[in-house]
Amino acid sequence: MQTLVRVMSLFPKRSVARIFRRHNGRGNLAVLMRYLCLKVAAKRTGKNVCVMDHVYLHHWEGLEIGDNVSIHEQCNINAFGGVRIGNNVSISHGVSIVSFNHTWIDGNVPIKYNPSVPGAVVIGDDVWVGCGSRILAGVTIGNRVVIAAGAVVTKDCEPNSVYAGVPAKLVKKI
Repeated sequence: MQTLVRVMSLFPKRSVARIFRRHNGRGNLAVLMRYLCLKVAAKRTGKNVCVMDHVYLHHWEGLEIGDNVSIHEQCNINAFGGVRIGNNVSISHGVSIVSFNHTWIDGNVPIKYNPSVPGAVVIGDDVWVGCGSRILAGVTIGNRVVIAAGAVVTKDCEPNSVYAGVPAKLVKKI
């Protein structure tokens, strides 16, 4: 595996991103190629990381992934402000993680051209993020947390808890 990572690291980062996007199949080779791309381009990638097909990653240099992590289909992760994913985390299909906010400070400029402000997202160990959830900038999710399907996480989540709703609220302790 280390030899494959060394070979892959010879490619420019832009080429590695292209390789990642082109290997969108479900087979073992496609999963291996995505893993190798992450090992080379992300800030940190642990062991036993599975990134399924059609996952979209932006600003890889700010992405840290722990051990035993699965990221399922149709996820969109933007690590502009930094995204740290702990160990033993499962991110279900259709999840978005965004580590920046748009501003509207200059009223003379359209909002989309105003500056973006980074806000790191930290996901602790032993977390399950339900399908279709959204995790927004500046949020820390504690260890052993379940984020229910469709939740929009706008504030920090306490450890050993279940969060659900829009915006996500504490439902119960586990």
